[in-house]
This record gives sequence, C-alpha cells and structure tokens, in this order.
Amino acid sequence: MKKICLSLATMLLLFSCQKEDSTNDAQPKASRRICASQEVLERQLQENPGLAAKMSQIEAFTENAVLHQSKLVNGQIVIPVVVNVLYRTAAENISAAQIQSQIDVLNKDFNAQNTDFNQVPALFSGVKANVGISFVLDQVIRKATTKSSWGTRDAIKKTKSGGLNPTSPTTKLNLWVGTIGGGILGYAQFPGGSSATDGVVIDPLYFGVYSNSSSSYPYNLGRTATHEVGHWLNLRHIWGDANCGNDLVADTPNHDSANFGVPAYPHYSTCSGTPVEMTMNYMDYTDDRGMYMFSLGQKARIDAIFVSGGPRFSFAQP
Repeated sequence: MKKICLSLATMLLLFSCQKEDSTNDAQPKASRRICASQEVLERQLQENPGLAAKMSQIEAFTENAVLHQSKLVNGQIVIPVVVNVLYRTAAENISAAQIQSQIDVLNKDFNAQNTDFNQVPALFSGVKANVGISFVLDQVIRKATTKSSWGTRDAIKKTKSGGLNPTSPTTKLNLWVGTIGGGILGYAQFPGGSSATDGVVIDPLYFGVYSNSSSSYPYNLGRTATHEVGHWLNLRHIWGDANCGNDLVADTPNHDSANFGVPAYPHYSTCSGTPVEMTMNYMDYTDDRGMYMFSLGQKARIDAIFVSGGPRFSFAQP
C-alpha cells in the first residue's frame, strides 16, 4: 500500500520546470499529451514561499479525512462553471455547442456515465469509482485578443495582462479557453493557490468533443478537461511525477512513468512488484480514447477537499 503523506521537501522536489509566455504565431499540434499543472505549481511555489506550507497542511487534512470519515459529502456536489473564451481567430472563438459538449463530458466522466466505463478491466473493477460531482454551465465570457498564445504564467487569467479575471472563484470553477502554445493541452491550479488565479486553462483545440477534426485527434473527446479538473480537485498524475513516484492514492498501482497512446492491456510497471498499470485512469497521459476511470481512492481524496475545513468547502454550500 502506498504511503500517502507528503513532506515540504518532497513537495518541492516534485516539480522542476517553467514555461514562459509565447507570442510565436506557429502553434504546432500536440504530438503527445502535455499537462503543465506541475510546472505552474513549481513557479507558484517559487513566487510564494508560504504556499508549500499551506499545501502540506492540505495534504495532512486530506489524509486524515480519507482515513477517518466513511462518508465525506452528503449528497452530490454541483459546481457552477464559468467559461472564459480568449480568441484571436474565429476558430479560437469556440461555439456554444462546443462549450456544452465539454460540460457534458465532465458530467459523464465524473458520474461514471461515460460509455467506455464498462471497459474497465476486471482487475480494477473493484476500485472503479463514480466520483459523484456534477457541473452546470453558469456563464460564458468572450474576449477578443491580439495574443497568439498565452503560455503558462497565468496571463490569460488577468485582465491587466489582456486576459480575464476569474468570476467568483471561491464558488465557481473558472475554465479559460485560449491557445497556450508549446504543445501544451492544458494546466490547472491545485487547491491552496491564490483565488485570483484559481481554475483550469485548456487550449481550444482540446476543449470539448471534436468528432470530425484531425487537428485535435487523439485529444478530441474532452478528456483534457477531465484530467485538468482532476488536478483542480487535488489529484496528482498517476505516476507521481517521478519514476515510480507517489500519487498519494493507495489503490492506484505504481507507474514507472507516464503512458502515451493507448497501451495494450495488461501493461506492466517496472516498479517494485511489477504491477499492472492503471493506464485507463484519467490522471495518466494516454489518448482521450484510452482514459475512462477514476479510482475509489481518488474519489476519497476529492471528497476530502469539500468537507468542513477542506480547501474547496465553499463549493459544497447550497
């Protein structure tokens, strides 16, 4: 069983690089899934010396809540979503239908209503989870821009930098849709960060369902947002961002590293015990069609952030 505690020193070692804002017009299609959430957290840790201590407290709270409460949330959490669209081209100004398709995917994936949920192998059937969180589109805000890409330094989240400030970030999930650049599909802010930058950023090529688009395949089924919202809900990458690292969840097997594409099952880890990897977990790096489950341990970790004293308790209030 994995040890699910995190020291300040370990947290600081988990993250290692930064991305600068880009103004290069050439934005190549992503050849592999790249999520910049950990890189953004590394920058935030460097800029805010108190953040590591705050996140360590959240981890201690989460571990205690997971261990000592059998039912953490009464009823279903319903999260209002504000979608902020920053566009320079007509293609970046995604349609209302495209936005709704993304909300629909989030609702299916977080409520085990996705049609591929029944593909979970028997080995993991005992730990596959219905997270039980719903998302409701609250508002769409659109803004024209001259920027060709935004990078990962949160300029897209700041009106003074040409972006859009978040709307009611302590009670609404803000999603920003804008070209990120650098082949990055999206990034999220973990619980504990500033409310002024709280939320998720997704490149428009990978936001929602593109049924007939070669430009977004194989990330055309809306699972980039599922992955990034997972981070926003305090889930780590399943390989723990290190060789045979720790994702702080007991029922996910140790992965030696990220997986790409759609690995043939069973895919064995090189970590101790050579477990079969849970490559179909939303927090791996597989193609959209290759990820289709959360685990019960991940659900428990998510539940913990909504209880009294948790970092997203305000979202659980009527």
